[in-house]
Amino acid sequence: MASSTLRKLPFPKNPGPTSAQRFAVVVSFSGVSIVNREPPMQVNPYLFFKGNCETAFKFYEEALGGTIELMLPHEGSPAAEHVPAEWGSKIMHARLVVGSMVLMGSDAPPQYQKEMQGFSVSLGIDTPAEAERVFKALSENGTVTMPLEKTFWAERFGMLVDQFGTPWMINCEKAA
Repeated sequence: MASSTLRKLPFPKNPGPTSAQRFAVVVSFSGVSIVNREPPMQVNPYLFFKGNCETAFKFYEEALGGTIELMLPHEGSPAAEHVPAEWGSKIMHARLVVGSMVLMGSDAPPQYQKEMQGFSVSLGIDTPAEAERVFKALSENGTVTMPLEKTFWAERFGMLVDQFGTPWMINCEKAA
């Protein structure tokens, strides 16, 4: 039979981190193949903070419903000698996982600190209720730059800058 008669097993919408989920079995008349289905590349936002990365990531963990997988301070690492002594407890690298999204960040030493600008962290959210919950949580003590509301392309869309200076866009697309 022709190779066009291949039957592929469906991939989950959001592949997880386990090896069983990273591979798919493709069955054809010529045999069985195991195919790596990891995407060739991931694009993940990396945010730099002015000494409040740990507080920000704990806030994001709660607001977004994610899990902090790593919170690594400078202290006790080879990087400790490259920052002021009082900066030792500041975060060298943090990693937050929300579904299939990864948000990373760290505290920028004083000589490297800059304002966050020229980008927004964009969240695609499935339901209007969840979009409203996340928008409300992230805007706490922040600045709403565009209220969350229905638009011609979305059930809900809004923009804000949170209390840590991170710009966000919340988008809940209309059903197809």
